[in-house]
This record gives sequence, C-alpha cells and structure tokens, in this order.
Amino acid sequence: MKSTLQAGLYYEFKFTVPENKTVPYLYPESEEFQAMPKVLATGFMVGLFEWACIKAINPHLDWPNEQTVGTDVKLSHIAATPSGLTVTVKLRLEQIEGKRLIFHLEGHDGIDLISEGTHERFIINAAKFNEKVNRKSKVESITG
Repeated sequence: MKSTLQAGLYYEFKFTVPENKTVPYLYPESEEFQAMPKVLATGFMVGLFEWACIKAINPHLDWPNEQTVGTDVKLSHIAATPSGLTVTVKLRLEQIEGKRLIFHLEGHDGIDLISEGTHERFIINAAKFNEKVNRKSKVESITG
C-alpha cells in the first residue's frame, strides 16, 4: 500500500447498463429469474460497486501484487434501472484500519438514486491469497 492511499479519497465511475447485466442474466439457469424484468440485477450492481472501489484504489497499491477483496456489503437497491441508462457510482474512502478499507457509496442512474451504503475491502498479497485458494481447491478435489 502506497502512502497516497488516504481516507477521504473520492472517485466517480460511470457504467452504461447493457442488457446482459439485467436480472434474467444473473443466473440464466433460474426459471424464476427468466420471468423477471430486464432491470439491473442487484448482484450485478454489487459487482459494479466493487469494481468502482477497485478502480479507485489500484493506483495506490502495488498492483497486481497487492489486490483487494470484498468482505462486507451493506447496500440498498431502491430504484430499478433498465438497460441503456448510465449508472454513476460515487465513492469515498471513509476509513483505513491497517489493511481494512471502508467505503461509502452511492449510485445514480441519471433519473433516480438507485443505491446507497457501505462496502469493506481488505488489501491482500495476491500470491499468498492464490496459494491458499489453490490448497483449498486441492483439498476439495480429494474430499469431493
């Protein structure tokens, strides 16, 4: 982590919602999702907010050796966004506690506030993290 990573960091990220980020595409094998409206899926919205946080802080990390993983999400989803609209994610890095980063986020689709809340990420050493995941995968393949 570089000394430039400081609480108060502000960032905006824009993303135009394509049809393949709507509810029916979240789990295509789900019959229930297939019957739902083609609006931005909450699952994809959470991913969009995570992406915005990653974009905001990567210049302040030793990327790609240092990366971040999401560990907590507390977001509302208060308005539907059809494909074609552009979501603007605004974020502020509220706190840094060691390797723990806490963000305040909000999203707007040009018509409505669609979401507001907090997101927590942890800075990881990518090689060590991937090594641990690989060990876990090997255990699962032996026991599964």
